[in-house]
Amino acid sequence: MLVTLTLFLGLPLALATEPQSCAPLIPVTFDSSTIPQLLGQWFYIAGASRHPPHLAELRAVTFEAFSFSPGNHEDELNITEIIRMNETCVVRNSSKVQVFQQNSTLMHVDNNDVVSMARLIQSDKDLLILNHINIDFPNLSLSARTPSVSKEHMEEFKAHLQCLGFTEEEVFYTSTEHACPLPGGEDNADPQLG
Repeated sequence: MLVTLTLFLGLPLALATEPQSCAPLIPVTFDSSTIPQLLGQWFYIAGASRHPPHLAELRAVTFEAFSFSPGNHEDELNITEIIRMNETCVVRNSSKVQVFQQNSTLMHVDNNDVVSMARLIQSDKDLLILNHINIDFPNLSLSARTPSVSKEHMEEFKAHLQCLGFTEEEVFYTSTEHACPLPGGEDNADPQLG
C-alpha cells in the first residue's frame, strides 16, 4: 500500500517534468471565403529562419507593412510592401501571391521569380502566421492587422517557434519606432528617420 501511495503521489511530479507537447502547425483550408479575408493592410511583427538568405533579410528589416489587393486572376493577390531596411524605407509593388486552393498554399512571386511558398497556419483571423515550405530550413513568420499583438498571440507564436527548435536569439522583431510612411494618410514614420 505504501509503495502504491508513493507512486501515486510521485505521478504529478513526473508528469510536470515531461516536455511540453507541441501543437501541430495546422494549415488553413482555403475556400472562396479565405482570400477576401487576406485583403487589406498587415504589419510584419516577427520572423525566424535558418535559411541563410532569409536570415540576412530578417536582420536588416526593422519595419515592414504590406497590403494585399485583388490581382488580375481569381487566385492572385497583388502585394504592396513598405519596408525599412537598415535606415532606408523602400516601397515594393512588383510582387504577387498565387493562391493554390487545392493544397492551401501561397506562392510569393516577385518579378516572375518564386520567392517563397508558405502555408497559412490556423490562428486568430487578425493574425497571419506563415510556415514557409519550399526550403529545407524551418521558417515561420508572424504578421497582424495592427502593429502589435497581444501577449497571448505572441506566446502562441513563440510556442510554435520553440516546437520548431528556435531559440529567442534566432527570432527577429520589427518595431513601430522604425516605421515608414504608409499610403492613405496613415503616417507612422519616425520624424527623425523618415
